[in-house]
Amino acid sequence: MGQIYWADSLEILPTLPEESIDLIYIDPPFNTGRTQQYTQTQMVHDEETGDRTGFQGKRYRTVRVGTRSFADSFDDFLAFLEPRLEEAHRLLSPTGSLFVHLDYREVHYCKVLLDMIFGRDSFKNEIIWAYDFGARSKSRWSSKHDNILWYVKNPKTYTFNFDEMDRIPYMAPGLVGPKKAARGKTPTSVWWHTIVPTNGKERTGYPTQKPMGILRRILKVHSNPNDVVLDFFAGSGTTGAVAAELGREFILIDQSPAAIQVIRNRLDSTSPTCVNFSPSDLPEPETETK
Repeated sequence: MGQIYWADSLEILPTLPEESIDLIYIDPPFNTGRTQQYTQTQMVHDEETGDRTGFQGKRYRTVRVGTRSFADSFDDFLAFLEPRLEEAHRLLSPTGSLFVHLDYREVHYCKVLLDMIFGRDSFKNEIIWAYDFGARSKSRWSSKHDNILWYVKNPKTYTFNFDEMDRIPYMAPGLVGPKKAARGKTPTSVWWHTIVPTNGKERTGYPTQKPMGILRRILKVHSNPNDVVLDFFAGSGTTGAVAAELGREFILIDQSPAAIQVIRNRLDSTSPTCVNFSPSDLPEPETETK
């Protein structure tokens, strides 16, 4: 079953039970070059007058704390991200993992912040997603990779299903023998995978959509069937689509109406009977994604 929320993630995350999530993947927005503004709110448990429904049907009242504007530079981005990462740490189960998808401009700042919240011992890997697509620079080395930071709730016990890894071909199969060549090798911390092709079947039209192959690898290795997967910057809904495909429960949160429309289109066509939307007046899916 999936839950999809059209809201600021800080409105929903505090309403979820502690240690109730087995895997969190986020691909936060950053460096848009625009001044962002958001209303700070606090959720108060109120069964009588609550204006929002949280986990297991509990009602919560939204209390407005204030409005904050910030330029989308790294200092303000960290201030935006920190309370959400603190909630992620609270929500993760004892065997849970957090994956934060970033690029070269933010990854080093976010790693210091995550070390403070999770502890340096909880950092397991920096994964490099490498691709070879798009324009080439004539003034510097062309940037063709993203960074994915992997942290665990408990460095001594965490979900890591080694046998669920997809195998990749050997670059020189003749050197390893036919048996190994047929089986392939397990991936390293550098993942070569194309971006979502503009004419590919999984393309939704969402500008920052990530390929399902990247999420499949993460979900298969770092979660089990029926586990709960959370993505609170859901975007195009790739995390939910892969979770539904692999038999995981999921919670998706995004405050963008455009993202919610894409998610509704996507999941209505793949798993229309296993998704609950909140609030009930979510934007209706368009007949064709733009």
